[in-house]
Amino acid sequence: MNFEGLDPGLAEYAPAMHSALDPVLDAHLNPSLLQNVDLDPEGVALEALPVQESVHIMEGVYSELHSVVAEVGVPVSVSHFDLHEEMLWVGSHGGHATSFFGPALERYSSFQVNGSDDIRQIQSLENGILFLTKNNLKYMARGGLIIFDYLLEESEDMHSLLLTDSSTLLVGGLQNHILEIDLNTVQETQKYAVETPGVTIMRQTNRFFFCGHTSGKVSLRDLRTFKVEHEFDAFSGSLSDFDVHGNLLAACGFSSRLTGLACDRFLKVYDLRMMRAITPLQVHVDPAFLRFIPTYTSRLAIISQSGQCQFCEPTGLANPADIFHVNPVGPLLMTFDVSASKQALAFGDSEGCVHLWTDSPEPSFNPYSRETEFALPCLVDSLPPLDWSQDLLPLSLIPVPLTTDTLLSDWPAANSAPAPRRAPPVDAEILRTMKKVGFIGYAPNPRTRLRNQIPYRLKESDSEFDSFSQVTESPIGREEEPHLHMVSKKYRKVTIKYSKLGLEDFDFKHYNKTLFAGLEPHIPNAYCNCMIQVLYFLEPVRCLIQNHLCQKEFCLACELGFLFHMLDLSRGDPCQGSNFLRAFRTIPEASALGLILADSDEASGKGNLARLIQRWNRFILTQLHQDMQELEAPQAYRGAGGSFCSSGDSVIGQLFSCEMENCSLCRCGSETVRASSTLLFTLSYPEDKTGKSCDFAQVLKRSICLEQNTQAWCDNCEKYQPTIQTRNIRHLPDILVINCEVNSLKEADFWRMQAEVAFKMAIKKHGGEISKNKEFALADWKELGSPEGMLMCSSIEELKNVWLPFSIRMKITKNKGLDVCNWTDGDEIQLSSLGTPSQWGPARAEEEHGVYVYDLMATVVHILDSRTGGSLVAHIKVGETYHQRKEGVTHQQWYLFNDFLIEPIDKHEAVQFDMNWKVPAILYYVKRNLNSKYNLNIKNPIEASVLLAEASLARKQRKTHTTFIPLMLNEMPQVGDLVGLDAEFVTLNEEEAELRSDGTKSTIKPSQMSVARITCVRGQGPNEGIPFIDDYISTQEQVVDYLTQYSGIKPGDLDAKISSKHLTTLKSTYLKLRFLIDIGVKFVGHGLQKDFRVINLMVPKDQVLDTVYLFHMPRKRMISLRFLAWYFLDLKIQGETHDSIEDARTALQLYRKYLELSKNGTEPESFHKVLKGLYEKGRKMDWKVPEPEGQTSPKNAAVFSSVLAL
Repeated sequence: MNFEGLDPGLAEYAPAMHSALDPVLDAHLNPSLLQNVDLDPEGVALEALPVQESVHIMEGVYSELHSVVAEVGVPVSVSHFDLHEEMLWVGSHGGHATSFFGPALERYSSFQVNGSDDIRQIQSLENGILFLTKNNLKYMARGGLIIFDYLLEESEDMHSLLLTDSSTLLVGGLQNHILEIDLNTVQETQKYAVETPGVTIMRQTNRFFFCGHTSGKVSLRDLRTFKVEHEFDAFSGSLSDFDVHGNLLAACGFSSRLTGLACDRFLKVYDLRMMRAITPLQVHVDPAFLRFIPTYTSRLAIISQSGQCQFCEPTGLANPADIFHVNPVGPLLMTFDVSASKQALAFGDSEGCVHLWTDSPEPSFNPYSRETEFALPCLVDSLPPLDWSQDLLPLSLIPVPLTTDTLLSDWPAANSAPAPRRAPPVDAEILRTMKKVGFIGYAPNPRTRLRNQIPYRLKESDSEFDSFSQVTESPIGREEEPHLHMVSKKYRKVTIKYSKLGLEDFDFKHYNKTLFAGLEPHIPNAYCNCMIQVLYFLEPVRCLIQNHLCQKEFCLACELGFLFHMLDLSRGDPCQGSNFLRAFRTIPEASALGLILADSDEASGKGNLARLIQRWNRFILTQLHQDMQELEAPQAYRGAGGSFCSSGDSVIGQLFSCEMENCSLCRCGSETVRASSTLLFTLSYPEDKTGKSCDFAQVLKRSICLEQNTQAWCDNCEKYQPTIQTRNIRHLPDILVINCEVNSLKEADFWRMQAEVAFKMAIKKHGGEISKNKEFALADWKELGSPEGMLMCSSIEELKNVWLPFSIRMKITKNKGLDVCNWTDGDEIQLSSLGTPSQWGPARAEEEHGVYVYDLMATVVHILDSRTGGSLVAHIKVGETYHQRKEGVTHQQWYLFNDFLIEPIDKHEAVQFDMNWKVPAILYYVKRNLNSKYNLNIKNPIEASVLLAEASLARKQRKTHTTFIPLMLNEMPQVGDLVGLDAEFVTLNEEEAELRSDGTKSTIKPSQMSVARITCVRGQGPNEGIPFIDDYISTQEQVVDYLTQYSGIKPGDLDAKISSKHLTTLKSTYLKLRFLIDIGVKFVGHGLQKDFRVINLMVPKDQVLDTVYLFHMPRKRMISLRFLAWYFLDLKIQGETHDSIEDARTALQLYRKYLELSKNGTEPESFHKVLKGLYEKGRKMDWKVPEPEGQTSPKNAAVFSSVLAL
């Protein structure tokens, strides 16, 4: 701010912009300020000023929230809201800096910056705070430690600084130059000349630097050269303050009068588009400070030194009703600042008091603030006093003198072995986030341990935690609650770290060392990944879904079959369900059930994932059943909820359907029986709170044969009456699906209590006893580990937190009742009790007597982790057929599926539920010998007819606009045929990224792309180079960016109402490509890996010929198709925009050129020399193709003569 022209009595508080004005502070101190303020012996205020206990803040209207003393009697010279943390920084005329935390203005740190000069500007950076004094620039940590101290020349009189980027700073003042300082090297890199008397205020936009001069001018300077582009002569006297927002610049200052300088009540407003002044804005206060506060509109806040504040629009009229008053302790306001969130205003007065005004009771200073680091309390343990009368005094407390004699503790080498204490493993979070520079690694402190304290595990029982680094569930309160539960690393939410190369350098093998395929989690609504894996590893479901194909555009069964096919082809590489989830988002029922999450809810974990996945489970089974019914019986009844009339119309119904009789008994004695079916059951827990033991089988029977009292219509009474509703089972399903419904503490406590009871009973069963304090004595452990105890310690851990059985037996009795009991591997069906010869076997016994044994196949678990919002994982028992296909071995194994993390686990881990962090959500039990009942052969339903001619969805498409010729029957591709492929994409969601303090970009979430055009050209034959597929893909989702410069797609091309292109559905084109893959063609293209990824196709590597890698040297950059075409083919392509037909043809030509240069791959050394020449030429030309001077080369017309005929 410029103080020139103020009352001379006030100039003592201003920065000395004129050498004749020297600050004299003591004469203006107000003794009344010291009332009600406690001082320490040195006279520094310790407590804030008293504020009313309840401050009423009206939403949207600024009013005072807190006042606090920074330094008694010393005027505040500058205030600044921290841009990274919830802090307010204040500098004084005495060179002292103070910071306050949060809207309560709790004192955070206070330290001296300069011994004599006032602090003139403060700027917050990620790692510290910059302080500018008269001739000194100091960078200090938020706690007060000096990072660097840059001393300027004594003749300098600096007033302002401007951070142009993360490492460059401009510093200006009352001299004829501005300094540019590099913050990394702390050196002056440039000196820009300015006119005398210098610059006191600097601002920046994306177009200009704005420099305010004491002469009343504002100059606009070029961002690169710092040359003056425009200049506004705002005031005839001096400039006080100015601010820039959008296309407007507003300034306040002083005008020359006969008696001297006077505060001008007209604000000068300039339009930066036309570079001219617009109508001045007359205000009703004497403006000393102004700031734009762009919340709903471009409001201006105008502040006077007497404490008046007025809000107005820069292009409107000022209203006296918009004035409010700040009540400074001193006579003047000396500084003013606005928070980045625009929710808080800070005022500093001449008596050292800071006033915080806000527009809400709980404001935040920044939209996204990081957590503030507070100093840990000093933990100093004093040594206990030595009591020499104690016989058990630890000898380690007695200092041992140096001696040459043998000590008693020196055991012979034959009786001892060195056992050094192992260093604890490095926290996995540190290893995951560490960046290496040379041989040194840098990582942020995860704050999982106290400072300078390394706990060592001294007990052998703690070794179970060594396999996975563990952190507490909540990062808050670790010191207060060190017993907080630990979430194992493999169960934590996994995220993909993106680099400049996208996913190419992300090591998925680190998370999945199996040959099974994981699923990527970054796609919207990918919370259902675990359930997709469960359905995939049900062999009858996998085969049934892959045999399904219908004409419906958005069919979940079809899309799930395509996804299962990708999972079959993958050899450990992750897949993504983008097309399946795209179809899922179009189903109205999914939206009505609340299954479609917004991106913000999914990222923050606001949704209850356990309830969500259970609703999704019911929805997907119902939807698959309906899709199958429509294909097998178009007239089949479509039910709702989870029930349907005829399950025989769908194989899904045969697998999951349980046929029941619902009996309704009125108190009048009338009974009504209705037949129905359901695809799954929901557990109903008993109300008993006594801790009584209850088997899972009992709860399951209670849930299946549910009995409840409810109001229902009675035909006999002809009105609604209280009735008793009961269910009787007529037919059990082949796959028993159970939703656990653990949605509250009551259900969680029931699981926990039953697990504890089951654990005690298991210990007693094997001869062990549990002490009352629930801990085992050493003798108990030894007994349990002995042969007499018949139970090893390792198996004791397997019994903890287990209530769920691996198998259950179910039998339908003659009176339609249901018997359910837990089943163990040692049990056998007592066929003799059934009156059945034992040689008939269990399968015959099932058929004759309705006895079924169900084995646990999968559990879906909700992981509670407050840091990440929680996640969903699945434990799946993978069968023999899957291992046979993937690994060539025949066995069964339990695996953990956590998105793209797949890891084999012990079977007991699948049924262990620690309810503090691992909550069961869904259970899948499968009838034994299920696979033998169903045909597990997969017949590819995609036929060659998909490549024949089809009608376009576009209404305006004409034959004259046709860009391709469909294949004829005699042109059908064969195994090994070449097909040129290229695809173009549009953006549905922009990339989410953050800029680090070093200027590098970190991708949080990649942009979501959708395929918009797919082109396939013939790779051989008389019509080589002529496209046979050129489909534009219709999309119902909103397109954010058509990427026309790179894709050639224009708005309207994908709209069926106005498009003139050959428009098809994604499913139609997907089937064409799937047929080509299945038939065994080889695709030639440039950058096919990304194309197939966005199209959501898994193509075997031996069917991909990518020119990106054919013309690539190891550890060198990838070369663009345009440069390769120019260098090898003398073709200039992609001039104004990209065209997929041109790109696909060019890729085919380049492949032919590759075969020619490498002699069909027989002379790699000669081809290596060609590549060296290519890279040398590219470096010389900066990888840019020279601009065309005329027509393209004749080679372009000579290669495909048949194309010209087209």
